Amino acid sequence: MRCFIGIDLGSTTTKAVVMDENQNILGRGITNSRSNYDTAAAIAKQEALVNSRFHLFREALGSTNALNGSLDAFLGQLERDFRSEQYLEQLGDLAETCQRSLATAKFGAGSEGVGATLVEVFRRITAEAPTLFAPGANRKSDFFRDIAGSQYLATGEIVAKESGTRYDHLLNVFDRSIIEVENRVYGDSIRRHLLAALERSFLALPETASRREQVEAPIKGILDTELEETYTVGTGYGRARLPFSKEHVRSEILCHGLGAHVMYPRTATVLDIGGQDTKAIQVDPNGIVESFQMNDRCAAGCGRYLGYIADEMNMGLHELGPMAMKSTKSIRINSTCTVFAGAELRDRLALGDKREDIMAGLHRAIILRAMSILARSGGVRDEFTFTGGVAKNQAAVKALNDLVKENYGELKLNIDPDSIYTGALGGATFAWRAVVEDGKTAEARA
Repeated sequence: MRCFIGIDLGSTTTKAVVMDENQNILGRGITNSRSNYDTAAAIAKQEALVNSRFHLFREALGSTNALNGSLDAFLGQLERDFRSEQYLEQLGDLAETCQRSLATAKFGAGSEGVGATLVEVFRRITAEAPTLFAPGANRKSDFFRDIAGSQYLATGEIVAKESGTRYDHLLNVFDRSIIEVENRVYGDSIRRHLLAALERSFLALPETASRREQVEAPIKGILDTELEETYTVGTGYGRARLPFSKEHVRSEILCHGLGAHVMYPRTATVLDIGGQDTKAIQVDPNGIVESFQMNDRCAAGCGRYLGYIADEMNMGLHELGPMAMKSTKSIRINSTCTVFAGAELRDRLALGDKREDIMAGLHRAIILRAMSILARSGGVRDEFTFTGGVAKNQAAVKALNDLVKENYGELKLNIDPDSIYTGALGGATFAWRAVVEDGKTAEARA
């Protein structure tokens, strides 16, 4: 099966989209961006290809009616078991890497028991792993570093106290090891993990052997189907670091404009607020960019700004929007500079203003800055599409709706649940056009 891939290497996350010959989206993948951009691109692509397999599983099993009403439950269990298998492999790798790091560490006196403590820490973490992937489990992140780091820190503190080991020694070993592990690509393990997950998922289905064969055959058929990486196009903040030739790289502006057009063909104006920058783009009816504006290098008005505020408030980034939505009073935040906004935030708290009202004011300030960028690009035209990670923040969406209505009247605002993949979708579409419309055949491997 020929596949066309777009990779968007962002400042905080790297995204990938896989498209088939009919321009259907087969899969999406995401990973947290890291210093090794080559690895980030490879992992995001791998995740998108895995997601494509699950999409094809659903199509194949749906056409057989073998599961008769339990398709969603079965595939949900299959994916949880697959992720559990992946996590356990990486966890074992991390345990071995920590022991190697310990062997070269120079802690001095009092470090004799660190090795045994590490063994116990990973024994407990491994024993708890199945609960992280149980039905209904609440994980704040799906990235290995976040999950393993949270488990390691919590368990390590307990075991360190019990064993009399210095906790800072455990932290040191983890910091020396985690980057090495998260920068590995476990592509050779995908099929093995899927088959192991399939066996585990069948245990949850008390069905006959013949029913099992009806399910197993289509899945193994999909596993045996090659997903040919026909053409890949890269874009994003770190696109210069992508392991492609220049022919396979497109600008963020072009990819976000085209991606928004693919999602919503009537799109005329695009606002993308990502981790590092804000882009206002005007496109024609074919998705071709007519004009654009971007913010300067300052972090104000983008995801980094919200991250800074979350740190100042000792909150998770995902908590800011819901808190701002509880606001009952309008507060004007004068500064969108990350440094001065932190000072103003503390001043507001000292004056007795409520946290939720301050948060609402901060979100409005961010969107006001975006509105000025939109105005310089040509204003807001119908239809208006909002993309990027900040588009998932309900308080930012509310502020944008309010300000667009105030300044431009009633317009249709599009927000796709998968808007964070807009740039990668544009890249995949450029890849499809390169082969199907322009007849190119060269590959770009990541």
